[in-house]
Amino acid sequence: MVTRIALTGLASAVSVVSLTLTGPAPLTGPAAGAAPALPAGIRPPAGHTRPLEWGTGPLTVAALPRITYVAHRGGAREVPENSMTGLMAAYERGTAQVLDFDTRLLRDGTPVVFHDETLNRTTYLGGEVRGLDAREWQGVRLRPKDALPGSWRSERPPTVAEVLDRFGGRIVLMLEAKDPRSLDRLAGLIRARGLTRSVFVNSNDPEVARRAHRLGLLAQLWRSARQLRTDRPERWRSYVDLLDVDHRARDADLVRAVRSGIRRVWAHTVVTDAQRDRVLALGCDGVITDTPGRLARAAQRGARP
Repeated sequence: MVTRIALTGLASAVSVVSLTLTGPAPLTGPAAGAAPALPAGIRPPAGHTRPLEWGTGPLTVAALPRITYVAHRGGAREVPENSMTGLMAAYERGTAQVLDFDTRLLRDGTPVVFHDETLNRTTYLGGEVRGLDAREWQGVRLRPKDALPGSWRSERPPTVAEVLDRFGGRIVLMLEAKDPRSLDRLAGLIRARGLTRSVFVNSNDPEVARRAHRLGLLAQLWRSARQLRTDRPERWRSYVDLLDVDHRARDADLVRAVRSGIRRVWAHTVVTDAQRDRVLALGCDGVITDTPGRLARAAQRGARP
């Protein structure tokens, strides 16, 4: 059941963020295997190890730099989390090489971009996400935090298909499957667009990561500081492409993860220079951050890249 929270002046139409961005292009999906056209007003992001070659195929994880920055939920302290305009802003700024977002299933099986089980925290509605169908999802509007920099307006949270169609093959994506039941549906969306080497599929469950690997996806496994105390990450190296570790873990636990044989070990959720510098010094080769713009500016001023 969904309950509406009264709010004076909530616009009924979908509106977009007030940024120095050109309006988004229509959300039309590319044919499977075809290279998508670059959206109007969007420039290729900076910081990649090779030029982006639009029209020759999707950008894959092979293009990631030695140290990778990920915009967590689009950069949740800088933009409205898990919003299309927030993801577009992170893409446009070019301060991260990977865009992260969360996914959940609606009642009719539609995968949508959303973090919580309920609508209460980030929208003007209340109730469970899984209580809605795709038609009802059209009426959901995000509620940007007042503390965010800049001026943001309300908008509908996107579906997973819309995000894949907008960004797939233009930048590496990372999606968390909050509902393990969604894995087959997500795999179908990713495969249909030729993005199996361009999208990490994330879970906290090693068995879900194993299933993702068997489906031909890039499997990502995140672990908390508490879990890392007893984890033996080397057990997962045959099917985990990316180990996502809590930056608050003990030094010894992070080093054990780095030495596990898993190719990529990235730390979450980093927000300060000191946190970034510590995990990189311990051997992590990626930073998942709510503040990609701020960390990038600090790096440009001479902090460790």
